[in-house]
Amino acid sequence: MAQHNAFYAQSGGVTAVINASACGVIEACRRHPERIGKVYAGHNGIIGALTEDLIDVSQESDETIAALRHTPGGAFGSCRYKLKDIESHRAQYERLIEVFKAHDIRYFFYNGGGDSADTCLKVSQLSERLGYPLTAIHVPKTIDNDLPITDNCPGFGSVAKYIATSTLEASLDIESMCATSTKVFVLEVMGRHAGWIAAAGALAGNGEGEPPHLVIFPEVPFDRAAVMARVEEAVQKYGYCVIVVSEGARYEDGTFLADSGNTDVFGHRQLGGVAPTLAGMVKQDLGYKYHWAVADYLQRAARHLAAKTDVEQAYAVGEKAVELALDGKNAMMPTIQRIGDAPYQWRIEAAPLAEVANREKFMPHDFIREDGFGITEACRQYLSPLIQGEDFPPFENGLPKVARLKRAKVERKLPEFKL
Repeated sequence: MAQHNAFYAQSGGVTAVINASACGVIEACRRHPERIGKVYAGHNGIIGALTEDLIDVSQESDETIAALRHTPGGAFGSCRYKLKDIESHRAQYERLIEVFKAHDIRYFFYNGGGDSADTCLKVSQLSERLGYPLTAIHVPKTIDNDLPITDNCPGFGSVAKYIATSTLEASLDIESMCATSTKVFVLEVMGRHAGWIAAAGALAGNGEGEPPHLVIFPEVPFDRAAVMARVEEAVQKYGYCVIVVSEGARYEDGTFLADSGNTDVFGHRQLGGVAPTLAGMVKQDLGYKYHWAVADYLQRAARHLAAKTDVEQAYAVGEKAVELALDGKNAMMPTIQRIGDAPYQWRIEAAPLAEVANREKFMPHDFIREDGFGITEACRQYLSPLIQGEDFPPFENGLPKVARLKRAKVERKLPEFKL
């Protein structure tokens, strides 16, 4: 069969292991030189394709590509840029096909979450309509763990490990000082609509009185009186209270506790910090001294504490994406399927993008404790295997050693394109 080039791009918020997926894609492509010539990466995601800002990955050594496996961030640049519907923004989709044609790109690997799954599907559909032979594969990634069909999402396990660890460590700090100082600690974690990351914080403790004493999920309407009563109870019984709260915590009417009033480029409401909001309520209602923290980028950049399971799965979905493409499978996404809990076992399968795009997976009701403030044993059994194992990066001069790419640019062949 003829040799053609491949295009890889990263989309949305990065994870500690998205580059492990990039490593999986690139190394798999390099194992098939008879089918895949060069691998090009989009500089800053899909924008790189639209503006013909391509990186020639063939200029990177095998050692550098291997180092991506333990490097956080998005090595080629990511973006929050969602292509709209084909009918009203057809010019953008046609531009993508023009760029792919100009550089003989027949394989499209898009590494991201739900919005990028939708983009990948649309690109596949348009290439078919225009008669251009393009194989489009979505490589799953999201710390939110909200993609359907797949048992879990690459990126989530490492965030879960970081949040559970941080909750445990901060709890010991608060406990040691609570007699004369801080009584309440609030940790804000990511998760706009799904409380998977907040749930992971609950792995820090399990026995009577072990923190976190409250987990606040987006799936459970926020009741200020009930929350304050539980905080008071914890302080009275244990001397302190630790709370893990999802950024997407909301009232019964759907209003976010920390709605800033703005929206991002995807149309999502911008959230302005639920931790200080909740801490302020504690001060107003109960008068306790508090501290709060926002995990923010730290939780998704903490490659030094990545779960080994997560690293292996992230690499495996990248590798599988190439296998699917070479097998002629189009508009598909590699998925992780759990085949055993004791011991934990998994395998990589695949699902049609039409069944993935624009669908969100929320926490099952039986994963949230009946009182709404913690996780059930079923949830613990689901989460625990995902944070197992350590895969420490190499260190140099006391700091993690990361990949340093050349990012050599490919010569442009087309006229400039305005976004």
